[in-house]
Amino acid sequence: MNSNYTVSKTKPKGPATEYSVSVVVPIFNEVESVPILHEKIHDALNPLGKEWEVIFVDDGSSDGSVEVIETLVEKDPQHTRFVAFRRNFGQTAAISAGIDFTNGEVIVLMDGDLQNDPADIPNLLKEIDKGYDLVSGWRRDRKDNFITRTLPSRIANWIISRVTGVYLHDYGCTLKAYRREVLTGFRLYGEMHRFIPAYAGYVGARITEITVQHHPRKFGKTSYGLERSVKVVLDLLTVKFLSGYINKPIYLFGGTGFALVGLGGLGLLYLFARKLLYATGVTNSPIFLLSALFFVLGIQSLLLGLIAEMMVRTYHESQSKPIYNVRYTMLGEDN
Repeated sequence: MNSNYTVSKTKPKGPATEYSVSVVVPIFNEVESVPILHEKIHDALNPLGKEWEVIFVDDGSSDGSVEVIETLVEKDPQHTRFVAFRRNFGQTAAISAGIDFTNGEVIVLMDGDLQNDPADIPNLLKEIDKGYDLVSGWRRDRKDNFITRTLPSRIANWIISRVTGVYLHDYGCTLKAYRREVLTGFRLYGEMHRFIPAYAGYVGARITEITVQHHPRKFGKTSYGLERSVKVVLDLLTVKFLSGYINKPIYLFGGTGFALVGLGGLGLLYLFARKLLYATGVTNSPIFLLSALFFVLGIQSLLLGLIAEMMVRTYHESQSKPIYNVRYTMLGEDN
């Protein structure tokens, strides 16, 4: 093997100031907010001397937001872009579409209701300049109803942090900045946009968090309530499975299967020991039925794990999906 060593074309991401910025803003019935927000984004990004764009994604608005955004695009085609949905698909779908249509190397996500402040974007980018891949906003002084919004959010953040292993104070804050590469390789569904940091952490992204401003809602009313918490919990289960067991599902199904078989075996062992010691019946005890049920369920779980393993291999091999993520390489080259 040749001993000469050279740095490859792919280098680690470090401090950088020359990059373009894309701001993605999902919109749903924010006709009063959009012009003000557009102006504030201009004021925040123009002084930075970077190439930038803002992509408004209308999620089926019915209040005139579409017409307002079209006007903004006509007035400022250099910086303003627009994606309009045929109907309401939800915030996660709007964010996903916005990301798909961006050109920037750094992507900033934010809400369109003026509660996120565009003036915080330069502070997010300063952390990107330090070499971070993801900078999350933390609404330390949140201006929402404590019972219906703030308290459930704090509980959800505590649970999500411990389940995913990515510790953030405010998963629900949309205002975040990402290097483009940490947003690739997965699709967003349901309420999954709040779990992007967990996905990014899974592929080794460097993550930090800074305090951002949060303003009271000026126009309209929020479309989210306590029922959203149920969706978040269900999505969290999906994220945990995808991040922890997607490549080795047998660890989940197999572990559960062995536990159930073990419980069933202990129950049967207890019954046989009792029969030997006290001459009592085995099959007439409810413990016998419960043990048999655990044993059968355990075998089924093991078989499901094997089937899942075959599906995972088919998925990766048919689509040439890698099972690893490379930050950078240093490879020798033959002369």
